[in-house]
Amino acid sequence: MTAITSTAYSRDLGDELRRLREKFTGLTGHAFAEQLGWDPSKVSNIEKGKARASEIDLVQYLLTCGRDTTHFEAFRDRYRYAFDPYVVTVPDNLRTLALAEAQAKRITSFDVHTMPGLIQIPEYARALFVEGGRVAPADIDKGVQLRTERQAIMRRQNPPECLFYVHELALRLRVGDDQVMEEQYLRLLFHTHMLRIVPMSAGTAPVRQSARMLFSFEKHTPLAYGETGLGQVFAHDGGAIRDSREFFKWLDAIALDEGQSRSLLANYVSGLRKDLDEPPAELA
Repeated sequence: MTAITSTAYSRDLGDELRRLREKFTGLTGHAFAEQLGWDPSKVSNIEKGKARASEIDLVQYLLTCGRDTTHFEAFRDRYRYAFDPYVVTVPDNLRTLALAEAQAKRITSFDVHTMPGLIQIPEYARALFVEGGRVAPADIDKGVQLRTERQAIMRRQNPPECLFYVHELALRLRVGDDQVMEEQYLRLLFHTHMLRIVPMSAGTAPVRQSARMLFSFEKHTPLAYGETGLGQVFAHDGGAIRDSREFFKWLDAIALDEGQSRSLLANYVSGLRKDLDEPPAELA
C-alpha cells in the first residue's frame, strides 16, 4: 500500500468500501482492522481514498465483507483507475460528483443550456428528464430525487461557497411550462450564493464551451470537472486545474456582474409574467 494524493474517484470508491463494511459486517473500522490483522490506520486511509490498496488488500477486504470473486473483479476493474490524474466515468455516475460537492469548500461552475444541477427546482429537473427522452419513465422519479438530494449541501450550516456562471441561453431555452420557468427563475434570483450571467452579447465563443466545474477543498487537491453526453471527466492534473482557472478568469471578464445579472434575471421574470397576464390573441 503506497500513500499518494487522493482523488475524487479514490474517495468515492473508498467510501463505497466503508459502506460495504458497515452493511455486511457491522464492525467498526478498528474492529475490522483487527479481524484482518491490519493497523487501523490502514483501513482508515483506504476508506478515505488517501492510500491505494493492493490487489491482495482488496481481496482480503471484500471477502471479509462476504463479497464473492465476481464482486471483487468488478470492483478491482474500477479501482485500478482510482488514483489516475484523469478519470472518465459513465454519464449517470452521480456518486463521485455528489461526494466532491459535499466535500468542497468552494464550487465554481458554468452551464450553457440548462440551469446548474445544484439549484434546479424538482419540476425543472423532471421536465429535463422527460423532454430529453433518454431516461426511462420508471427512472425519472429516482433521477429527480438524486438531484434534489445533492442540493442538501446548499442548506447545511456551512455550505460551500458557490459561484454559478449561467449563459443567458439557459434562461431562454424553455424547459417545462411557463410556471416551471418562473419558479426556476425565482430560485436563481433569491436562493443562490452568487450568480453571474454570461450575456448573449458576449458572442458565440461561450456557447461553444461545455459545462464544467472547479472544486477547491480544505484538505484535498483541487478538482476540475467536465461533462458531455458520453461521460464525466474528473481531473486533478495541474494542467487541467490551471486551464480551468484561466477559463473562469475569462468568464469573469465577459459575464455581467452580480447586480446586472440579477437585474437581467428579474427582466425575464417580469417578461414571463406579462406573457401570462396577456389574453390570447383573437383569431380574425
